[in-house]
Amino acid sequence: MRLHLHVLAAGLAMLSAGSAGAVSATTAGPHVDVSSYLRTDAEIEAWYLLRSRLRDDFDAICGDTFCEGDYSNIESLRYQCSVDQVNGRIGRCLWVFAASNEEIDPATGRIVVQPRVWRCPTPLPARTTIEALLGSLTVESPLYAPLPGGNRSIYDGLVDCL
Repeated sequence: MRLHLHVLAAGLAMLSAGSAGAVSATTAGPHVDVSSYLRTDAEIEAWYLLRSRLRDDFDAICGDTFCEGDYSNIESLRYQCSVDQVNGRIGRCLWVFAASNEEIDPATGRIVVQPRVWRCPTPLPARTTIEALLGSLTVESPLYAPLPGGNRSIYDGLVDCL
C-alpha cells in the first residue's frame, strides 16, 4: 500500500509540474541540480543522507501535525535544490509533497479523488552556499536545525506551506 501511495504521489507531482510549465533541461543558465554540482564523495553522501533524514523527520511528525484533516496521507516526494555551478550559491531549495482526499458516492460507488501538491520553499537567506547548507544540516534531525545565516529551519518553511 505504501508503494502505491508513492506511485500516486509521484504521478501527481509530474502532472502538477507539467501544468506549471516545465523548464527544458537544455536551457542554458548558471544553475544546476545539486547532485550535478557536488564533487566529493563526502558531499554526495551528505546530500543523500540529508534527504533521507528529512523524509524520516517528516514521517515521524506527519500524523500529529500536517497530516490531519482532509489530506491525511501527505507524502514527501523530493527535497531538491538548484545551485549556481560557478560559486555554489543556492538558487532555491524546494520540498515537494503530494496527497489526495477520496470521497465515495454511496449511491453510485464512484470514488471522487481530490489530488493536492505542495511546493514548499526552504527559507534560506540570499547567498547561502550548498556547502553551508550541508554543514548546518548534517545532524540527526535536520528538519529542526537552524539554517545557515538565520534562525529559521526547514520545519518553519513547512509550517508556512502545508
